[in-house]
Amino acid sequence: MAKKQVEAILEEIRTVLSKVDDSEIDKLLSAITEAKKVVSVGAGRVGMAVRGFAMRLGHLGLASHMVGDATVPSVAHGDLLFVASGSGETETIYQIVNIAKKNGAGVALITGNPQSRMGELADIIVKVSAPSKVKAVEGLKSVQPMTTLNEQSLGILFDAIVLRLMEEMGETHETMWARHSNLE
Repeated sequence: MAKKQVEAILEEIRTVLSKVDDSEIDKLLSAITEAKKVVSVGAGRVGMAVRGFAMRLGHLGLASHMVGDATVPSVAHGDLLFVASGSGETETIYQIVNIAKKNGAGVALITGNPQSRMGELADIIVKVSAPSKVKAVEGLKSVQPMTTLNEQSLGILFDAIVLRLMEEMGETHETMWARHSNLE
C-alpha cells in the first residue's frame, strides 16, 4: 500500500473539514429536515458525491431526488435545492439555481467560494475550504490532482451530516436498510 500517500491525503481532508463552521451545518440540517422535498445537484466528481448524499437522504425517509434523473419533480416554495459546487460558478449548475429560485425553492450551497454567483443566490452556504478550479486556498496546496481534495472532503462531510440527521431523526441502520432498494 502507499502509506505515505494515504497519510498525506487523510491529513489534507482533516485540514479542510476542521474549518467547516458547525453553525452553517446546523442551518443546513434544519433546511433539509424542514423541506417538503430535497432536489440535489452537482457536476462531475462533485456530482457523484452529491448523488450518494441524495441516496442517503432517501434512506432516511426524506423525499430526495437528483437533478438529471428522469423522475425528478418540479420544485416550489417549501422545497430545497441542495447544491455542491467548489467554484460556485459552474454555468450549468448556476442556471439550475436560477430556475429553482424563480420557482420559489430555497437553495443550500456547499462551496469553497461563498462570493460566487451561486453564493449570491443561496439562502444557506456551507463553506468547505478546499481548492477549486477557480480559487486557491491560502496555506493549502494539495498533493492530489485537480479538485480531488474537495470531492473527498465532500464525501466525508456528507456522511457526517447523515450521522447527525440519523441522531436528530431517530433513525437507525435498520430503519434505513428497510428503505434501501430491494431490486438489486
